Amino acid sequence: MAATEVRATRPADDLAELPVVPARHPGRWLAGLAALLVVAQFVHGLATNPGWEWQTFARYLFTDTILKSVGITLELTAYGTVLGFAIGILVAFLRLSGSRILQSIAWTYIWAFRSIPLIVQLVFWFNISYLYQHLALGVPFGPELWSFKTIDVLSAQGAAVLGLALYQSAYAAEVVRAGVIAIDAGQFEAAAALGIPWLRQVRRIVLPQAMRSILPNAGNQVIALLKMTSVVYVMAIGELFYQVQVVYGRNGRVVPLLMVATVWYIALTTVLSVLQYYVERHFSRRGKA
Repeated sequence: MAATEVRATRPADDLAELPVVPARHPGRWLAGLAALLVVAQFVHGLATNPGWEWQTFARYLFTDTILKSVGITLELTAYGTVLGFAIGILVAFLRLSGSRILQSIAWTYIWAFRSIPLIVQLVFWFNISYLYQHLALGVPFGPELWSFKTIDVLSAQGAAVLGLALYQSAYAAEVVRAGVIAIDAGQFEAAAALGIPWLRQVRRIVLPQAMRSILPNAGNQVIALLKMTSVVYVMAIGELFYQVQVVYGRNGRVVPLLMVATVWYIALTTVLSVLQYYVERHFSRRGKA
């Protein structure tokens, strides 16, 4: 008699009294032990290898120079994030518009800034004054109402913020667009049928739902931007990576100074990850309410 037929003939109480034996997975245990052995070997190397120079690391971790460079890194990240997502939201809605011209312009913008490496863009904006000595506001192809020297308004840090923001905006536009198109189109049609104004549709219907899709990718973009600020070392801006290079260029302690930068980047990205978790949980609750 088949096992299924025996089980079917037994009462439910008899089945509940059968002993439950957990499945054994010796392969998993062996793989876990092997992984722990590798981790232990790495930690032992960190603790015993004098080449890491932990005393030098501890001496420079909280020096004023390093702390100031961490502040500049955070400033670049904040400015790049705010400006980048502000431009990105505008570009996303241009690409979602019904105008073929606006769609084409938005697509070209995203294609261009995603195709050119960030370091090339930063160097280009840093040298923009060689192309345009003066910038002006006025009538297109007509008289100028107000002009100013490019080099006066676009310092090295201003060029870095501009480059980071434009680069970030291309990715932010795609993140926002993906979040919006994930919403069922029937909701837009229902809102339009009820006569709800477009801005109110966006504020009360689109954004609360789209944020649940946007936030995880947006958080990843912010963390990536924080790490990408290290590229601005080519413009001699005193952010974290540049400052670390200056210090180990003087004392020759490359490894401990690189570990100083590494620990600060890990600490900052960890804080951003925790903030991302709570923000995502907040909007997840709003979406369920």
